[in-house]
Amino acid sequence: MSGMTVAPRRWAARLAAAAGLLVTVVALLIAPATSASAHAVLESSSPAASSIVPSGPSEVVLTFSESVRKVPGKIRIIAPDGSRADRGEPSFGDAVVTIPVDPAGSRGTYLVSFRVISADSHPVSGAFTYSVGAPSTPPVDSGTDSRANPVVETAVKVARFLGYAGLVLLVGPALVLAALWPRRLSRRGPTRLAWIGLGLVAFATLADLWLQVPYTAGGGLFDVTGEGFGSTFGSTFGAAHLVRLGLLAASIFLLRPLLARPAGRADAIILAVLGGAALLTWPLAGHAAASPAPAVSVVVDAVHLGSMAVWLGGLLMLAVFLLRQADERELGAILPIWSRWAALAVSALLLAGTVQALIEVATPQALFDTTYGRLLLAKIGLFAIVIAVAAYSRKLVRSRVAAQRPVPVRRAVLVELAVTVVVLAVSATLVQTTPARTAAAGPSAGAESGLFSTRLSSPLLSVEVEVSPAGRGNNTVHLYAYDKANQPLLVAEWKATAALPSAGIEPIEVPLLRLTDSHAYGDVSMPTSGDWQLKITARTTDIDQATVTATVPIR
Repeated sequence: MSGMTVAPRRWAARLAAAAGLLVTVVALLIAPATSASAHAVLESSSPAASSIVPSGPSEVVLTFSESVRKVPGKIRIIAPDGSRADRGEPSFGDAVVTIPVDPAGSRGTYLVSFRVISADSHPVSGAFTYSVGAPSTPPVDSGTDSRANPVVETAVKVARFLGYAGLVLLVGPALVLAALWPRRLSRRGPTRLAWIGLGLVAFATLADLWLQVPYTAGGGLFDVTGEGFGSTFGSTFGAAHLVRLGLLAASIFLLRPLLARPAGRADAIILAVLGGAALLTWPLAGHAAASPAPAVSVVVDAVHLGSMAVWLGGLLMLAVFLLRQADERELGAILPIWSRWAALAVSALLLAGTVQALIEVATPQALFDTTYGRLLLAKIGLFAIVIAVAAYSRKLVRSRVAAQRPVPVRRAVLVELAVTVVVLAVSATLVQTTPARTAAAGPSAGAESGLFSTRLSSPLLSVEVEVSPAGRGNNTVHLYAYDKANQPLLVAEWKATAALPSAGIEPIEVPLLRLTDSHAYGDVSMPTSGDWQLKITARTTDIDQATVTATVPIR
């Protein structure tokens, strides 16, 4: 009688999984068919930046290095009198953006500001001026600041970390309960851990979808619109996350019986296929899908992520449950099998990581000259520590001491877990950092390679300074003013100079362009390595002004 009730339940679970897969297929069908690219940058414009044209153009054309997508309301052209000169919505054609302009506009200098989304889901912004007839005082864009809110940028990294952590908490218990768990032990603890992991992955996926709107458009956590959600859901990023949610829904009905008792072979195979498909959604929504070899990068990144989840999830199960609850006989059977699995996972991690590095870094020099490269070096160093500890644990297992004295193994596993959690945090930052292959090409190829950022305070105001790429040659300077309540502050006039006293370089004036009431932008050449002194003066009224100085290391 019990066999007759189990079979219908299994069929119901498989039908529910099929329903989840249907959601996935629908998400795939609405995914856009766009070509891959990464961190697009403005290559040229018509009219050209800083040019003087005899008569007003009927359109302004922006040509980017790669295809880009629209951020609603973030492309603006400001006339000399401060009014909007653009007419209607800009049109997007792969890497070319065409903005209709009123050709009967007044003479003087026009400000073009833009914010678009590159294919790897990251926003790209900038501004330039051109003049009709003769130059005039550049206008100020009175629109909202298009820079991503620092709280949102931090929240995006936290959501990515929670997604990775949830994957570990889900994969580890599922794998160990399916293949290594002793029958006499209660499955309650690992089951709870697995459901927490699934919940974290689902929460992080939904948080990613929500945060993508203010992250790409600029603004606070709740500065979201229906149009912004529509743009996100219609992108590759949105489709990949919807697919992940569908696969999670499908896996719930197969995961429940697996966690409660040993699963049947067919259900385990289906669950493994769903898990492998879900792993692919992470690289499809990030740098890997926009690499020079997207097919290779996506597969390698999924292998890297899956190997990490197997290894770290298994370590967690050993530390929290098996090394505490299993007896000597059970550990004698479990640890040699786990040791082989861990060796395979580590080998896959090393191989996939090497391929990733070759694709994303491109040159050895980029390892040291870019933020991405330096983060990767930090990750490699931490990984080396973990490998050394893992080798010690494997030595204990091979000597058959681990089953008799599990305490040393448990301590080693805890060290592995602690260091690997830091590795996960570095990985969450890496996915938000410009790949070294793009950054190493120099300021013209993408310029967030070595971003220098600092906050300077005075009794009157605070100034946030961003210098990119903080390397020898041409650098972009962004200045943001805030009052004591940390709200944007109107600055009537900005002045800035850059000097390198140690090399005898006298102060160089930095020409600044006001983009908004509280935001100024400029370009300056810093041709020599050293600690440059960036002196900034912000005048807020006819009588109130403050001067602050930042030390910018140029390498």
